[in-house]
Amino acid sequence: MGLPYENSTSGKNAIADIQKILQGFGASSFGYMEQFDTDELLVQFDWNGRKVQLKASARGYAAAWLKHHPYSTRSRGNRSDHEAKALKQGKIAVYSILRDWVKGQVTAIETGMLTFEGAFLGQLLLDDNTTVLEKFHSQLSLPAPVDE
Repeated sequence: MGLPYENSTSGKNAIADIQKILQGFGASSFGYMEQFDTDELLVQFDWNGRKVQLKASARGYAAAWLKHHPYSTRSRGNRSDHEAKALKQGKIAVYSILRDWVKGQVTAIETGMLTFEGAFLGQLLLDDNTTVLEKFHSQLSLPAPVDE
């Protein structure tokens, strides 16, 4: 079985879908930004006075892609070409991943499965422009998972 989104081609077209989903959900503002130095995609929106920031890493996706498709002598090009291919697909996939995630979260809220806070708590922006999840990680930590 392949890695989800490894054949995605919509890329930035998925941003328009995210905007439509959030606008239909009642968001009062929406924007996105690519961080070239970290290869991350940021999506921000405001809903009922709550600011939300979503972040997706193309490098993270590329690392997962490389686990599913490790470089070998049978690969086209050299190792650097192989890694560049992984990052290129990651830069495309993150748009579709965020679109599908937002659609799922909004649907869960609209059907009563989750509250807004339940769906987006970790991504809520605080007054210092950090997310709840970033603040949690900087101040607290969960116990390490127990290996089975």
